[in-house]
Amino acid sequence: MNKFLILFLSALILTSCKNNEKESTEAVEIKADFIYFDDAAVLKGNDFIYGVKLDAKAKELAEKVKLVKKDEFDMVAVTVKGTINPKQGDQEGWEEIVTINEIISVSDKPSEADVKIQ
Repeated sequence: MNKFLILFLSALILTSCKNNEKESTEAVEIKADFIYFDDAAVLKGNDFIYGVKLDAKAKELAEKVKLVKKDEFDMVAVTVKGTINPKQGDQEGWEEIVTINEIISVSDKPSEADVKIQ
């Protein structure tokens, strides 16, 4: 009886300790500066930087931002709703990736540069 109980508890503990890195399904509102290049996009906030999944919504946001940018390296303040997930183990890039679900707003002017090179 004791062996059965120990075996059962061991199995229960091992299955409950699985690495559950599931994708988040809860959309959060993100206010950040957005920059897009052909092969990468980034949302940069005051205390975070997220990579952006390059899908149709990201490209739609890039088109809206393109109308505001004065220079190809300008970042534009945006507000989006999206899900934040850890990157897949074999992917390169940022540790967390945002999948944009909804574009809420896009600023009508580029963000001020953090560092100005003269």
